[in-house]
Amino acid sequence: MAATRHAHTVWEGDLLKGNGEVTLDSSGIGTYPVSWPARTEEPNGRTSPEELIAAAHSSCFSMAFSNILAKAGNPPTRLETKAAVTFVPGEGITGSHITVRGEVPGLDADEFQALAEDAKKNCPVSQALTGTTITLTAELA
Repeated sequence: MAATRHAHTVWEGDLLKGNGEVTLDSSGIGTYPVSWPARTEEPNGRTSPEELIAAAHSSCFSMAFSNILAKAGNPPTRLETKAAVTFVPGEGITGSHITVRGEVPGLDADEFQALAEDAKKNCPVSQALTGTTITLTAELA
């Protein structure tokens, strides 16, 4: 079954001095301020498209990886996943680095790494980021 999710942004002013608010409509969990400086300088309490993509990538990877581990017969006890999305003005999003640390009983480090690589390659957000460099650091706790 296909699922479509919605968000919207209201922006006021020009790129450099303006600001906006992005609202997560489907979940209804909040409205968040966004600005150009939050993308290129300091967040100062505002978010950016890259931070939202990092959130999407870390959660998508965690879901995909937990499913891959369970199908391999080793469901995880815990996965902690971070994503760092890099934005370069004039170039765009140049990469996403995923760091995952997992507690997976009965799995060795080599298997953990191989299955993490599978999740990196096949999670839907990774696939949506085709054309950017995606790197991975995977550590078994």
